[in-house]
Amino acid sequence: MADYHFVYKDVEGATTQWDDIQRKLGNLPEKPPPFKPPPFAPRADADEQPRSKEWLDARDPDELEELEDDLDDDRFLEQYRRMRLAELKEAAKTARFGTVQPITGSDFVREVSQAPPDVWVVVFLYKDAIPECGLLETCLEELATKYAETKFVKIISTDCIPNYPDRNVPTILVYNNSAVKGTYVGLQKFGGKKCTPE
Repeated sequence: MADYHFVYKDVEGATTQWDDIQRKLGNLPEKPPPFKPPPFAPRADADEQPRSKEWLDARDPDELEELEDDLDDDRFLEQYRRMRLAELKEAAKTARFGTVQPITGSDFVREVSQAPPDVWVVVFLYKDAIPECGLLETCLEELATKYAETKFVKIISTDCIPNYPDRNVPTILVYNNSAVKGTYVGLQKFGGKKCTPE
C-alpha cells in the first residue's frame, strides 16, 4: 500500500495563529523575512551618456557629421511627437461621443435639453418591432462614429412622447441649445427602404 504524505505550504510569509503563539513562547524560530527582489534599474546605454569635449575632439569629421545628422533626426522626431500629441489632445476634446446611446424618458432632459450649447443632439425615436427603425438605426450607428462630436441618442418613442403613434416612427429630432432645430418623420426624407448613411 502506498504511503501518502502531504505537507501544506501556505503563501510565503503567512502564518497561523498557532505558529504565532509558538514563536512567542520560543518553541519555533523567528519567521524569516519575506523575499524581496532588488529594485530593477536598467543598464545605462552607452549612446545615451552625455559626451565630453575630449570625446568629441577624438572623432573624425565624417563621424561628427553622422552624429549631427542623428541629432537633427532626433530634433525632428521630438518636434513631430509634440505636434502629434497636440493634435490627439484636440481630437479628444471634440470626439466626445461616437455611438448611439440608449436613454430613457427620465434621462431625456439631462441628456438632450440640458446638453451644452455647443453640442448638437440627434434623437432617434424608435420601436423594436418596426423594421424601418432597425434600418435607420444601422445608418445612425455609422454616422455616430463618423461625427463623434455630435451626440446621438435613441429612445423608445412612447417613453419620450406618451401615446406617440407607431405610424410616425422612426422619427429623428435634432436639438441644439435646448431647442428643436429639425424634425424628420419616417424614412421618406432619407430614401425610404434604400436609406444609407449618406
